[in-house]
Amino acid sequence: MAIDSSSLFGSLFEAPAVTRVVPVLVPLPVPVAYSYAVPEGVHVEPGSLVQVPIGPRQVIGVVWEGDNDEKLDPKKLRPITLVFDCPPLSKEMRDFIDWVASYTLSPPGLVARMAIRAPAALDPEAMVEGLRYIGGQPERMTPARTRVLDLAKTQDHPWTRSGLAHAANVSSSVVDGLTAQGVFETIFLPPPPVVARPDPDFTPPRLEGPQKQAAQDIVSAVHKGGFSAALIDGVTGSGKTEVYFEAIAESLRQGRQVLILLPEIALTPAFLERFEARFGAKPAEWHSDLAPRMREKVWRGVVTGEVRVVAGARSALFLPFEQLGLIVVDEEHDPAYKQEDRVFYNARDMAVVRGRIGDFPVVLVSATPSVESQVNGLAGRYNTVHLPTRFGEAALPDLHLVDMRRHPPERGGFLSPVLLRGIKRTIEKGEQALLFLNRRGYAPLTLCRVCGHRFQCPQCSSWLVEHRFRSQIQCHQCGYAERTPEACPDCGTLDHLVACGPGVERIAEEVEKHFPQARTIVMSSDMLGGVKRMRLELEAIAKGDVDIVIGTQLVAKGHNFPLMTLVGIVDADLGLSNGDPRAAERTFQLLSQVTGRAGRTGLKSLGLIQTFQPQHPVMQAIVSGDAPAFYEREIEERQKAILPPFGRLASLIVSADTRAEAETHARGLRAAAPSVTGISVLGPAEAPLALVRGRHRFRLLVHGRRNCDMQGFLKAMIAQGPKAKSSVQIQLDVDPQSFL
Repeated sequence: MAIDSSSLFGSLFEAPAVTRVVPVLVPLPVPVAYSYAVPEGVHVEPGSLVQVPIGPRQVIGVVWEGDNDEKLDPKKLRPITLVFDCPPLSKEMRDFIDWVASYTLSPPGLVARMAIRAPAALDPEAMVEGLRYIGGQPERMTPARTRVLDLAKTQDHPWTRSGLAHAANVSSSVVDGLTAQGVFETIFLPPPPVVARPDPDFTPPRLEGPQKQAAQDIVSAVHKGGFSAALIDGVTGSGKTEVYFEAIAESLRQGRQVLILLPEIALTPAFLERFEARFGAKPAEWHSDLAPRMREKVWRGVVTGEVRVVAGARSALFLPFEQLGLIVVDEEHDPAYKQEDRVFYNARDMAVVRGRIGDFPVVLVSATPSVESQVNGLAGRYNTVHLPTRFGEAALPDLHLVDMRRHPPERGGFLSPVLLRGIKRTIEKGEQALLFLNRRGYAPLTLCRVCGHRFQCPQCSSWLVEHRFRSQIQCHQCGYAERTPEACPDCGTLDHLVACGPGVERIAEEVEKHFPQARTIVMSSDMLGGVKRMRLELEAIAKGDVDIVIGTQLVAKGHNFPLMTLVGIVDADLGLSNGDPRAAERTFQLLSQVTGRAGRTGLKSLGLIQTFQPQHPVMQAIVSGDAPAFYEREIEERQKAILPPFGRLASLIVSADTRAEAETHARGLRAAAPSVTGISVLGPAEAPLALVRGRHRFRLLVHGRRNCDMQGFLKAMIAQGPKAKSSVQIQLDVDPQSFL
């Protein structure tokens, strides 16, 4: 039972008797656990979830391991005020938190905070009032009462009041009347489960050829137990999901819990339906759009073992499972697995670490694996399982490059005649077309044709993006927005503002012009209506209620659209136009994933890729289907430059209220860097986004060889560097994915 803080203190002036001192990790950015006194008669152990005072506040903390200073007098320390009636965090989970904190150089309290984010779930859920049939007859019988009693007699188990009324198709007042006459007695029932338990043998699949062999390999690793890492590398539509479902089934048979990580779980209702069809019940969901009450129930179900399978976003990795036995990372290459706030971590890599610490298998899945995972597979660190063909012999789309120099769009347009003809033929056949452009809004820049004024965010060094559907221009860095002006604020000229470049809204406008009768939909993360609307729109597309889909990268994330037979890439060169060392890899992955939406059910399909660089190696690799050649070239380039995974990178962003403060502190850090063979510091230089939310930013990039002590170097550099002024902040990112 939870210990009420008032009972610990006795009378107002009487301090509680204390027996010993324990370290408690609190969810704050502090480097060590704090020491607290344990009141007499109170039992705590490492992992116990407790409430402790921090200044005038009470916060949730975790009792941690560590040697306590014997010189500390328990009577002089503040006591633990509450012990929650909740299973303690396991040794495995505590070791994982320590490892992540050490690797990412984050305060361990902030990492622990991610594991205890549902404070209302720390106490058991209240019992539910129920009814049990005890016999007897009411004074007066009615058809409604007869239905209730017949049901209660034939199904001898407790009911909730509303459940019995619904099952008998009567109003709750009928049940209340029978209860008042003594036919039912009131009892208390445990709360209903969050989700039903999945049945590993509910609908055994029919696997073919490569699928069957792949499933046997993965299931064998799960059956054997112990840590292993496998990479399922298969083309889109090859049945990768069915293969790892068999690994999940084997883990469930062993009585273990399973975590499935997905980059956009909130937008993949089709996945949840596929899981339910295979296992007879949906998995519990975990993502930021989940209602607080449901988050609490899922957290509690995970820690008690009631919830057997969770499908979640990257934060689900920090759920304190009772007996985790398998992690599946679907679309393992996806950049969404990288968190870039407070604690900077890559959920894919940390999933492998958690599997090693917990001594259980991890399965990574992708049609376009990351270069890091490919190298791990080639080196034998991962067991690679290939699925080279689509399930059911469905053909991959026929891909063609559209050279925009030879087939330019009409003046003011962005769709080439080749792509327009393809769309026309597709919708005439009653099939669907997808136009992909990874740029939200109507246009990325608005300027005045008279004086050249460009609309820029007042708080960031980025242009304001026009969103014509909302009549706004908005900053995609800080969220600043204003109504789209009618006149230039510099010269005052009316009707001379011009939108430069296309976003998905502008492509929709062009499609409407060419195909006014077509049913068109725009899919973008900033559309009004949120996740609920997006799920409904995805269902409408899958049902064939839409002719033309225009979308950003949201449409690339594993959706299955049966009638989709044409995919058009509006601007394939977009991802190649920056200095990101992963630009080629990401462009290849994204375009491969998008074109893979076509023809998944066997219909003949086509992919048209508009580009001004048809000879670029990425474009040639996509249309030729020669992924191994692309990866071989990319791996060779990384090896030459000693870039990840053959080298290591860390990014330090120094920000301050003024440019001078940020630059001065960044230069001080550079000067304080230790002289170490195999590690070099590049910069400082202004970050590509030099101003974000009113703060000036300078960047240092630390580059080292694979076996270097990057964490030790960074600790020494910061410790020996200048003391930061109050306005200066340092953002540290080990293994950065973004270079802005």
